[in-house]
Amino acid sequence: MTTTLDRALVPKLDDADLSLMLEIRAFELKLLDLFSQGLLNGTTHTCLGQEYVPVALRPLLTPGDHVFSNHRGHGHYLARFGDLEGLLAEIMGREGAVCAGVGGSQHIRRDGYLSTGVQGESLPVAAGVALHLARAGSGALALVYIGDGTFGEGAVYEALNIIALWRLPVLVVVENNGIAQSTPIATHLAGTIAGRAAAFGIGHHLVEGFDLPGIRTALEPLIARVRQGEPLIAEFATHRIGPHSKGDDTRPPEALSELRDWRDLYAAAHPEQSERLDQAARARVEAVAADVIARPPSRWARP
Repeated sequence: MTTTLDRALVPKLDDADLSLMLEIRAFELKLLDLFSQGLLNGTTHTCLGQEYVPVALRPLLTPGDHVFSNHRGHGHYLARFGDLEGLLAEIMGREGAVCAGVGGSQHIRRDGYLSTGVQGESLPVAAGVALHLARAGSGALALVYIGDGTFGEGAVYEALNIIALWRLPVLVVVENNGIAQSTPIATHLAGTIAGRAAAFGIGHHLVEGFDLPGIRTALEPLIARVRQGEPLIAEFATHRIGPHSKGDDTRPPEALSELRDWRDLYAAAHPEQSERLDQAARARVEAVAADVIARPPSRWARP
């Protein structure tokens, strides 16, 4: 039974925010379902459990900002564009695909948005883009999503060094889900992410929980300073409740059962709103999937 204390610990979200979070959840679950039916090829990395991160950041960004995503980027794309149809068509290689079906799940380029499956690749590129933005005096920034495992890449440190030295408008969002594919953070990361930020003289802010208004209130002034040349690492302590890719989750069942999924916590505290919006989200994703599956294969014309 939901108690008054439960509701106090889990503040009610705006319908628009919760709807988007639930649509991302439904989209990711549908991808896993399509793979199980043999309707998708290749690989995919879902953001189950992490949907709230890009949704929290969405209103803090401007159209002129650049967003650099990674292999686990469906939620980043959907929070930026709300384009379920284009993304699913891209992953399935069907007509209407964002990149004509040649990018697939991991490699998307659209209007200042770029995702890649290469760990750490985005930070050096973002540094170059941020240098251009700073010289143009536009007040725009480059946001880069990375995971805790990406701190094993040397390019990350080379980029952070330049970002700090040149005071570039870069916001690094670390989705710290505590595991790099199959390796727990205690095994792959010495020290802390905060300590690494401090080593470069870069600001660090830790985000715990999924209170979106609270997250935005705390980050808004910090992001304003990023636009003025004070780079920031925002570390979200989160959980990946799904597999690394499709079915390859090496964590024991008892470890998975201990993860606190925001979806379950929220549904327990606000059941009516949660059920109503979840049904709508699942219905929309099912309709989009039916439409995209019926489309012919995408055609790519060489430029």
